[in-house]
Amino acid sequence: ITADMQPGDVAPWAHALAEKRQLEFGKDSMETLCLPLGPAYLTTRYRMNRIVQTPTLIMMAYDDGMHREIFMDGRSLEPDPNPTWMGYSVGRWEGDVLVVESNGYTDRSWLDFDGHPHTEELRITERYTRTNIGRMEVQVTMTDPKAYARPVTFTMPMKLQADTELLESVCENNTSLARM
Repeated sequence: ITADMQPGDVAPWAHALAEKRQLEFGKDSMETLCLPLGPAYLTTRYRMNRIVQTPTLIMMAYDDGMHREIFMDGRSLEPDPNPTWMGYSVGRWEGDVLVVESNGYTDRSWLDFDGHPHTEELRITERYTRTNIGRMEVQVTMTDPKAYARPVTFTMPMKLQADTELLESVCENNTSLARM
């Protein structure tokens, strides 16, 4: 996620922690520890999910059993949310684009599989656009002034697989961490 950043754009503590995590081959990653991915669900295209929409709620269900709620009832972001793995999300429609704003992420999660950290000040804005039948794009902007001097923005393609079941992928082997 920091590919377009200059060396001074990443806080020294965040750069050092990401380097440490990479040198340790992600031994404390969410996947290794069987924990929810949190914001990293947005930075990988290799996870399956299902989107369920009602008039007041959109829910994203992930193949590892986690889910995310996006409130569509006009409420605002919580000013001081209890930090969680999946954060607190509110959404609205701007024409055909779904705009989702989120905060309230625990700082125990990573932003990506490279181990880039964040603080509890993290704010994420997603813009979901259907590009054609079977494809969507999500533009993600992550802002965390305590870790990054400027917002991190990228676009992630999404593929609709409407005729595919969401298969279960349960993390159950965190008993051999030393070997991993």
